[in-house]
Amino acid sequence: MSQVFKNILSFSLSELTERLSSFGESAYRAKQIFDWLYVKKVSDVRSMTSLSKGLRDKLVEGLPFPVLKQEKHQASQDGTVKFLWSLHDGERIETVLIPMEDHNTLCISSQAGCKFSCGFCASGIGGWKRNLDCGEIVGQVLNAARAVAPKSITHIVFMGVGEPFDNYDNVLKAARILNAKEGLNIAARRITISTCGVVPGIKRLETEGLQLELSVSLHASNDKVRSQLMPVNRKYPLKELLGACRNYAKETNRQVTFEYILIKDLTCTEQAANELQGHLRGWLCKLNLIACNPVEEFSYQPPTRAEIEKFLSMLERRGIHATFRTPRGRDIAAACGQLRVS
Repeated sequence: MSQVFKNILSFSLSELTERLSSFGESAYRAKQIFDWLYVKKVSDVRSMTSLSKGLRDKLVEGLPFPVLKQEKHQASQDGTVKFLWSLHDGERIETVLIPMEDHNTLCISSQAGCKFSCGFCASGIGGWKRNLDCGEIVGQVLNAARAVAPKSITHIVFMGVGEPFDNYDNVLKAARILNAKEGLNIAARRITISTCGVVPGIKRLETEGLQLELSVSLHASNDKVRSQLMPVNRKYPLKELLGACRNYAKETNRQVTFEYILIKDLTCTEQAANELQGHLRGWLCKLNLIACNPVEEFSYQPPTRAEIEKFLSMLERRGIHATFRTPRGRDIAAACGQLRVS
């Protein structure tokens, strides 16, 4: 059975070429359309003036743009920008632009809501609604690119609302379109997929032959604490998760980045440093430390700056490559763990 596509941004170039052939159109029209979509970044098929009116009418009728209506645009004091989009069925997602001196990173969502209910993350509070289709994922990037022009988006992180590996096919297809030279031409090494620890997704990504970055939400140094913070650990405990990550690094020769939340008196202790040494030392990985960000529904608190520096020193003495990520967008609830569906 052939795949049903909902919108024009859900098509790869080869799929669009095939669909246009069914309309009786030449293959080069697909490249023209991709140029309108991903280079000129038009938001309306009728703006594709190099196409005949008849073809534009067919596209409007059969291959519309995905509906991502901007409901809110918030700017942080540190320059971070958060977008709230409503979808065709009324569901909502958030996307965050993080500007840096030499690049601009867009944090995109892969689902409306999240079913994994991590105990420090607002995204799971309202529960899981549905997967985003490929076009809705790509659409976030194009809509944000139009909104922030003339700035360009150079890096993509799948770290917004939802678990990317719970929507694997749409996420990987979107990543390929974002990476394609005919698409947005964002280098694969500038695209990061983050998972809360869905082991089958890690194993599957290992076989894709892509240079994508893999980021894994570790967030604890032992099963007791990790299961407390992340229910997914009960299905994929640390031994299984870390084994999959080590194998991924070995087979792909790609570094695995572990995200690690700093919660006062819980995850940044000397015991945690000792346990992390046992897990991470001696193979191709790094640790990215993130201070717990405030979420009204949760009571966890971040450590002080002095406590963060002390923990970093503990890790350094144990030979662990670790860095601390400065929070961005806290004042507009755009920092890690603060995104939600409304």
